[in-house]
Amino acid sequence: MKTLFCVAATVFMAVATHADDTVTRTVTVSHSAVEGIGAEPGVMRRDPSDIIKVDDLYYVWYSKGKISPGYDATVWYATSPDGHKWTEKGMALAKGEPGSWEGASVFTPNILVAEGRYWLFYTGTSREYGKGFNPDSKIGIAVSDSPEGPWQRLATNPALKNSDNPSDFDSHLVDDACLIVREGKYWFYYKGRQLGKGPGQTQMGLAIAEHPQGPYVRHEANPVIPGNHEVLVWPQGSGVAAMIGTTGPKAITNSILYAEDGINFSKTHNVIDGPWAGGAYRPEAFTQSGAGEIPRWGVEIGRAKGRNTRLPFIERFDVTEKQ
Repeated sequence: MKTLFCVAATVFMAVATHADDTVTRTVTVSHSAVEGIGAEPGVMRRDPSDIIKVDDLYYVWYSKGKISPGYDATVWYATSPDGHKWTEKGMALAKGEPGSWEGASVFTPNILVAEGRYWLFYTGTSREYGKGFNPDSKIGIAVSDSPEGPWQRLATNPALKNSDNPSDFDSHLVDDACLIVREGKYWFYYKGRQLGKGPGQTQMGLAIAEHPQGPYVRHEANPVIPGNHEVLVWPQGSGVAAMIGTTGPKAITNSILYAEDGINFSKTHNVIDGPWAGGAYRPEAFTQSGAGEIPRWGVEIGRAKGRNTRLPFIERFDVTEKQ
């Protein structure tokens, strides 16, 4: 297996070279308020999932609590007929048993639709938030026959935990699942942080399974992207694309990357004013249709003026591509 340094350096060089030669396109992101899950005194909503459509309704899941971080939260969900007006439906997933790996918080959910069922991926921590807090995040799965629930946690949880090898990029924590179906398998992109590293040194990894419940096996090329604090991935044509925010090497921040094989990513777009911890509507995410495109809209953590004086909330983003 290649060392962490060699893999990250190889990906970085490929991205930088491609960026200098071929990037000619730009996407611009606009932001607007939503009803029902927007700013609300004393309420924190953040880290929305990707969005799915079931019959005539859009569904989204998110972290909800009373403090700004997601480290004392439960998972809630909302529905909408148009992506602008949302109705909060209730809690989807409570905290786990006290003292368990998910006993202190469950947050940053995402959704997979497969085998006629709904698979809710979520992050859990065991440590209570407070002074000197250091997260110990792992990722679990709950399953339901309906997007409305009820949700049953898998007995095999956590589905992905931090690596036992201190030199691995994800030896401290794993978080923020994003799923696609590809080549008849379940591709699970996530972010990880190495022991001794800070949030600004977060990188992205990939694990693959034959079945939606796992077991998920880390790809030998990890980390597949040497940066990014939020994971937003989608099928694009016959490959995979990822939108990168403000975290990581300058060659890839505020960009869209593309990998024909889903592993070796190169820059294709610059992104202006990209979403903050966004979840997108990705209608081809689980279809293997080969028709996936850049997502046109989604929801994110809100960025209205004065956001530093209020708890996080959810707003909408829309994407416009320019040649």
